[in-house]
Amino acid sequence: MIREDDKIDTRMLSPIQLAYIGDAVYELLVRTYLIANKGLTINKMHKSAVEFVKAEKQSLYLKEILSVLDEEEKDIVRRGRNSKSTPPKNTNFMDYKYATGFEALIGYLYLRKNKERIFQLFDIILATEKE
Repeated sequence: MIREDDKIDTRMLSPIQLAYIGDAVYELLVRTYLIANKGLTINKMHKSAVEFVKAEKQSLYLKEILSVLDEEEKDIVRRGRNSKSTPPKNTNFMDYKYATGFEALIGYLYLRKNKERIFQLFDIILATEKE
C-alpha cells in the first residue's frame, strides 16, 4: 500500500507502469467488494472476479465512465490506450487497448492518493453490472 508520505511523480511514469499498478489496485478492489458483498464460495468469487477484470469488461466499463472523466483523466486513459503493448492471444486487440487505458487511470488515481475518485468510478461500474 502507498503511505501518506510517499511521493511518486506520476508524470515520470509510463502509461504501462500506471496500468501495471492499476491492474493490481483494481483486482484488490474487486476482490474486496466480492468478499464484503457476496456470500459466495471461493470458486464462485474467483469466477466473478475474472469477469470483472477481463479486458472485454474493462473496455466496457471505461466506455461507461468516460462521460464523467475530467480532461486530465481522459488524457491518462488516452495515453494508456495508445501505449505500446502486446495483448494476450485470447484477447481482442481494441478491448485490450481500452482495458490498458482503464488500468492506467486506476493506477494514476491510486498513486495520486485519490481513492475517493476510484470509489466513485467503481460505483458507476457496479451500477452497470446490476443493469
